[in-house]
Amino acid sequence: MPTTAAQTPVDDLTKIIQNNHDNKPGSLLRILEQAQEADSRHYLSEKTLRTVAEALDVPLTQVYSIVTFYSFFNLKPQGKHSIVVCRGTACHTRGSLALLNEALHHMNIQSFREEEENSVTSLDGFASIRTVACFGQCALAPVIQVDGVVKSRMTIGKLVSLLEKMKKEAKA
Repeated sequence: MPTTAAQTPVDDLTKIIQNNHDNKPGSLLRILEQAQEADSRHYLSEKTLRTVAEALDVPLTQVYSIVTFYSFFNLKPQGKHSIVVCRGTACHTRGSLALLNEALHHMNIQSFREEEENSVTSLDGFASIRTVACFGQCALAPVIQVDGVVKSRMTIGKLVSLLEKMKKEAKA
């Protein structure tokens, strides 16, 4: 069966399920994590959720409730890069809203409404920008995470330089 770039190949998903289905607590979580990681766009499609639910003989609602409870799961295709902005109190008071707005501006994203969702992906698929309530790095605020690396005491200048470097490397 052909797959698009935004899907986990069926064979990969089948192997993930077979290798992790041991009826022990946490196996569903482990399967979902690995399925998302195996997906080229790092998200869990409806088809993937249905396949996992069916294979494990659990209600789709149970799978969906887990995916929506944990913030690291994605239900929408993600960009090649991940930018996470902490919006906790310490980061907010030290300028994280300005950092968020600058990241959105550099990715040409105008339609993000933080009060409605916590992530958005640029139209070109270059980056996904997400907000989190807290990284637990309050003394180092404001904090962002870029492709899994925490950056502390971030300024708009540092952020702009970082984003421009990322875009330049993507073109090379």
